[in-house]
Amino acid sequence: MSGRHRRGELPALEPTGALALITGAAGGMGEHLAKGWCRRGGDVVLLDRDAEGLARVAAEIDAQAPAASVTTYPVDLADRTATDAVVAEVVETHPEITLLVNNAGVALGGTFEQTSPDDFDGLLEINLLAPIRITRAVLPFMLDNRRGHVVNTSSLFGLVGPAGQSAYSTSKFGLRGFSESLRSELASLGAPVGVTSVHPGGIRTGIARNARVAADVDPEEAARHQRAFAKMLSYPADQAAEEILEAAIARRPRLLIGKDAKALDILARVLPGRYWPVMQRLMGGATRR
Repeated sequence: MSGRHRRGELPALEPTGALALITGAAGGMGEHLAKGWCRRGGDVVLLDRDAEGLARVAAEIDAQAPAASVTTYPVDLADRTATDAVVAEVVETHPEITLLVNNAGVALGGTFEQTSPDDFDGLLEINLLAPIRITRAVLPFMLDNRRGHVVNTSSLFGLVGPAGQSAYSTSKFGLRGFSESLRSELASLGAPVGVTSVHPGGIRTGIARNARVAADVDPEEAARHQRAFAKMLSYPADQAAEEILEAAIARRPRLLIGKDAKALDILARVLPGRYWPVMQRLMGGATRR
């Protein structure tokens, strides 16, 4: 891999022999991120609340890339105490982490009024606060090692805020803002660590099927919205993962995945604060209240 780069830009990451810490790695994009990094010659530490899923992914990596080192830690990012303990153990035993991918996330359907404070805060804990705390734990080692890169998985709902997604959009806009500000801070210091903010569109994963629903949402309404959103998830998760890894290797600051994310990014810039009626028409009323 070429090490050539423009002045002020970071050199490309070299995956061979490099360790990646990936959250949400028991399925979906996280699984493919882990497999893709190992195919490139890297090693991985994988976090997810699904212990059986982690074991399956580790076994499949062992079969596909037997030279790769795979370490798994079952942990629920909603549990701050457990997460902090696991991450502390990870950085103590693996201080050489080169790539951090904050990929884990959950969805929550319901308007702001329908969403309880506990549900809202719980989603922020998983989607926003856990990535921030994990980054805080890992970043000093990257700086000491003079190399590293952080990937934060935001969303197309970190570009636009549709109705019925107040909690989810808050978390994803927050992760976007954190990523951009951290990138600016590191660049101003001339630090050898970069940050990529990823905005996937409708990726074919289980996020719609596993989405949480606010307690005050009518069950029939929730099921209807879930089916509608599931139909929009068509982009292959393995292809999305490959794009993310290549963006991280190239130290790209931002990645939009899918035509939907790219279109909504343009829409938000052309019609800031006025894009929702257009979105409703484009989405055929799938998210209309």
